[in-house]
Amino acid sequence: QVQLVESGGGSVQAGGTLRLACAASRSVASSSCLGWFRQAPGKEREGVAAVWPRGGVEYVQPDLLGRFIVSHDTAKNTMYLQMGNLKSEDTAVYYCAASTDEYCYVTPRTPAVYNVWGQGTQVTVSS
Repeated sequence: QVQLVESGGGSVQAGGTLRLACAASRSVASSSCLGWFRQAPGKEREGVAAVWPRGGVEYVQPDLLGRFIVSHDTAKNTMYLQMGNLKSEDTAVYYCAASTDEYCYVTPRTPAVYNVWGQGTQVTVSS
């Protein structure tokens, strides 16, 4: 099965930008959905964004529109999350995930529909 590796996390001041990358070990064309999630200490894992590789469709959580952009480079088997105007509440471990559930597009922000996860990358935003 495909393996996912996140990178690009780090510490940044409020208002700054970061770009996360999620590299897949092989083509994720067989995956129905690829997603970005985040989990802050003491909070549940939260869906941030998703892409549908076969359909070329992208989704970002409405509250993050205008600050976060998700994209997918098929040739590089890599998904990206461009984050701008970062706020302290964006501090979390960010995970990417892949789903082979053909109906994952219905609930792309639900962790349970994803069956492959990366190890996560820490993002810390200081005010």
